[in-house]
Amino acid sequence: MAEHIVASFDQELEHIDRLLRDMGELAGSMTQAATRALLTSDNALAQRVVSDDTIMDAKQTELDERAITLIAKRQPMAQDLRAVVGAIRMASDLERIGDLAKNIAKRVGAVGQSATPRKLSHSIDTMASMVLAQVNAVVDRYVARKASDLVSLRDEDEKIDIHYTSVFRELLTYMMEDPRNITACTHLLFCAKNLERVGDHVTNIAENAYYILTGEQLPVQRPKLDETQMTVKS
Repeated sequence: MAEHIVASFDQELEHIDRLLRDMGELAGSMTQAATRALLTSDNALAQRVVSDDTIMDAKQTELDERAITLIAKRQPMAQDLRAVVGAIRMASDLERIGDLAKNIAKRVGAVGQSATPRKLSHSIDTMASMVLAQVNAVVDRYVARKASDLVSLRDEDEKIDIHYTSVFRELLTYMMEDPRNITACTHLLFCAKNLERVGDHVTNIAENAYYILTGEQLPVQRPKLDETQMTVKS
């Protein structure tokens, strides 16, 4: 973004960017920790994720307040206005990612004391790694002003959707094979759905970031490849 005559304006915009980076890093660490806590039945780690959600909420509140104050005081135009309004939208998606991580963490106590069997957790582990890479990358790409990278990042969500469908079917198979797997698989299905929704929020962030940088909307979003709704109805 171009520098402004009033240096404090640039400082205010940079502070909003810093808050977005902080929220992005926190969203990634919460997602990773929540999944790890669920798979290993680590209640202490799960509680840390729940506590981190309060920090996430506070950062979103601070960003919203700074953005609204900046609009009122500076009356930004064109790209500057897109940047401020877009930051509010991106912060909202990052806060929702924090909520989804917290929801996963809250399942840990219900799963029990024993770690999830490896055969049940492997696919979730893989999916969590895919989602985490997306979360960690999206704000970095925006701050680096790499619009083209945001396009490819948005399109990568398709792989997460496909993997979610695979996980859904795999866990259903385990449940049908052995009723003793039902409890663990139910919680893992919940975890997988929340991870898939994290991917959706990353897509929203990428689309907003692209619009901020270019002033153009990305093409209409591709159809979702979540086939599990069809599976449930059949």
